[in-house]
Amino acid sequence: MEIRRPAVAGMFYPRDPVELSKTIAGFFATAKKKPLPGRPMAVIAPHAGYTYSGQIAVQAYKQLEGLEVDTVVVISPSHTVFFKGSSVFDGDAYQTPLGNIEIDQELAGRIGSIHPLVFSSNKGHTGGSVRGEHALEVQLPLLQQVLGNFKLVAIVMGDQEIATCRALGEVLASALADSDCLIVASTDLSHFHPDKEARKLDGNVRKPIENYDPETLLGIISSGRGEACGAGPVAATLMATKRLGGEDVTVTGYSTSGETTGDFSEVVGYLSAVITTGKTPRKRNRTQGTTAAKKDTGLSDEDKKYLKNLARESIRTHLAGTKPSPGEPPSKIVTDKRGAFVTVKINGVLRGCIGQIRAAQPLHETVAEMARAAAFEDPRFVPLNEAEMDNIDVEISALSPLTRVDDLNDIKIGRDGLLIVLGTHSGLLLPQVATENNWDRTTFLEQTCLKAGLPKNSYKDKTVQIYRFSADIF
Repeated sequence: MEIRRPAVAGMFYPRDPVELSKTIAGFFATAKKKPLPGRPMAVIAPHAGYTYSGQIAVQAYKQLEGLEVDTVVVISPSHTVFFKGSSVFDGDAYQTPLGNIEIDQELAGRIGSIHPLVFSSNKGHTGGSVRGEHALEVQLPLLQQVLGNFKLVAIVMGDQEIATCRALGEVLASALADSDCLIVASTDLSHFHPDKEARKLDGNVRKPIENYDPETLLGIISSGRGEACGAGPVAATLMATKRLGGEDVTVTGYSTSGETTGDFSEVVGYLSAVITTGKTPRKRNRTQGTTAAKKDTGLSDEDKKYLKNLARESIRTHLAGTKPSPGEPPSKIVTDKRGAFVTVKINGVLRGCIGQIRAAQPLHETVAEMARAAAFEDPRFVPLNEAEMDNIDVEISALSPLTRVDDLNDIKIGRDGLLIVLGTHSGLLLPQVATENNWDRTTFLEQTCLKAGLPKNSYKDKTVQIYRFSADIF
């Protein structure tokens, strides 16, 4: 296999996977989820060392939490070698300290065969030396943290002439027309000017980005009124997403390196943004997985109807500032102490998920409390508002007690959820997550480790604690 090894691990970001996970988790913990006008379809993010631009980048990546993405197309400029056109990596995987990211070879091959200025090769990609392009590489651990498992199409632009930008934009618009891939454009802004001058130059670049105007952006760069080392990737992304149904660009963060170093005499500018669309994502056929994850734990149809109504009532009365009137539980099972998770979605997109795995209180009280928390207290999202209430779907997962796993072969996809604990880290995934994503046992374990902010092979650690549980999902 041809695997592109990390070139700047230990320089631009931590080499140790645990330290890297902790660093990225810290960025996400302080980033805020913004109300966006539509579904994210592309991200613009800076590519300096994480110390300088990591927090700005994550302000865009934070908006992807809950997004389901099969493939990410990452476009970067080339800082190390000049060539004409755009190079689409034709190897098997890109590697980071968090693991390998498989190349979507079918899509990458299609993108690299449409136009002579967009071609398949490893030119501009080669890693493990000073000639390894950092601008693409630094985006990958951030994507792994927020999206988990995905395939990659890696593109390096050898030049940023308008013909190259237009060619790549047209190719992506054509190749991605029947998919819901995410695009990432990697760029920093002005370099080594006094802070006041840098902010003026960066403002000139920011305006056409916010106005969704790639032609004006390239004109400002060519005239010297603004600087962006990744203007080509940004312009190509704006061109492609416009044709794919993009409607708005929301800037999520901006700063200069002076805010980190305290030296404002020569700074670098950093901006992040999210491009959104109002188009509804294609529906995935997940019926089989969801059905397989269900387990009968004694709740009758009447019990489930009562709990679903209770969850909605809990959310609705919280919005109204009143208290719910749950009525008499239909059976004793509903009053048994059990853990539960409540998931809120809008048009199939995650809007909140909070749960309590311990059997600390009666099931109906747990469901009411977790429904409120999922709608209003999930730190990944802004609180649900009244306008969204009529469009929500509520899913309840009533949990069985935890069972310690001593043999990994005891874990059964479709039956079990997982809880992994190692040191101060813990991560939990519900049974339906594995079946909905068609994961095997190993991938499920790896993704639970990543959810805990751990390297994905941490389930092999001798001191790790792994628990399984089942759920009645309705």
